Amino acid sequence: MAGGVVAVEGGGRSALYKGRTTFAVVMIGIIAGCGGLLFGYDNGITGGVIAQRNFQEIFFPEQLQKHAGAGYCSYNDQILQVFTSSLFLAAAFTALVGMWSCKKYGRRVTMLMGGLAFCIGTILVASAYNIGQLVVGRLVLGVGVGFATQATPLYLSEMAPYNLRGAYGILFQLAVTVGILVAQLINYGTQHIYPWGWRLSLALAGVPGLILFLGALVLPDTPNSLIQRGKLEQGEAILKRVRGVEDVTVELEDIVDAVNVARTVVNPWTTIIRRRYWPQLTICVLIPTFQQWVGINAIIFYAPQLFQTTGSDANAALLSSVITGVVMVVCTVVAIVLVDRFGRKFLFIFGGMQMVICEFIVGALIASTLGSSGMGSMSTPEANATIAFICIYISGFGWSW
Repeated sequence: MAGGVVAVEGGGRSALYKGRTTFAVVMIGIIAGCGGLLFGYDNGITGGVIAQRNFQEIFFPEQLQKHAGAGYCSYNDQILQVFTSSLFLAAAFTALVGMWSCKKYGRRVTMLMGGLAFCIGTILVASAYNIGQLVVGRLVLGVGVGFATQATPLYLSEMAPYNLRGAYGILFQLAVTVGILVAQLINYGTQHIYPWGWRLSLALAGVPGLILFLGALVLPDTPNSLIQRGKLEQGEAILKRVRGVEDVTVELEDIVDAVNVARTVVNPWTTIIRRRYWPQLTICVLIPTFQQWVGINAIIFYAPQLFQTTGSDANAALLSSVITGVVMVVCTVVAIVLVDRFGRKFLFIFGGMQMVICEFIVGALIASTLGSSGMGSMSTPEANATIAFICIYISGFGWSW
């Protein structure tokens, strides 16, 4: 719905496409991948920052008093929930705006706005001294995430050579998981830098944002976007540049055909709700919906707090979070290797069953030992089992979703 126009290689025409994996394509993948990196970094950094004592002393001093005796229930705080959720609220709204901007102004401009917003949001949260500035900063970060996550996957798919589009598509998800791991490593390293370790953790989020912003200044827009906006000659020139050859006639014709077909759709919103498109619409709605409902965001966000409830101290909890980040990155790479061999459906089913089983086991362990109040305690075997099943759950997500 973002106005994407990807040529469909049908009838064997893809075999006629000419080109190679150029240096430009590699750099495009690295720079555009920062769109996923900044989203993953923010997901991974938040839980660790919340767990840092110097952060709590400034913004949530009551948590220090409650945490000693209330287990995971000490984080039942509405302001804290506003802090964590404000980014996603802003990102959801901005993603809708990003659909329009991708079509009107192109993928590159949308990524540029995303990188700039993320840099501004980083400055606000890293320099905050009150909860108001912190929440405003999170909202601005959400604007950056919304633009970046809308434009970056589309940019990657349209710039990638036809035989690498699947890999470039998964590259975005891989960048998200790498961002999470990097954030967890940084949290582990900054936890003892008192009293500004949390500021350093949040400030380093500006690195992928700055790379995305500066990269978008120098990267070209996609041939698809340029042709869609009536700039055929520029689109052809960019296509020749990224493919590394002069003869791009076949691929260019397919892109033009795809643009012409897209232009026949007067209103995509009314078109997509027609009965003939219900199966596709259902899949497109349910897959991302269930991706959010499987609980992975809660695990990533609150991993340090969850591990602390098992009896781990702050240092061990952050280290366990790093381990979960490594598991997710490794399993995402496994998905890249296995997806073409076994198919997406197999990975969905296998990973989904794995996640459901692990969630029931972890829930049963917490309920039987800590109860609904979180006032109980876990033995060492129970704590180790909880951590192990959380890692198995994350591995299931990594190679399925």
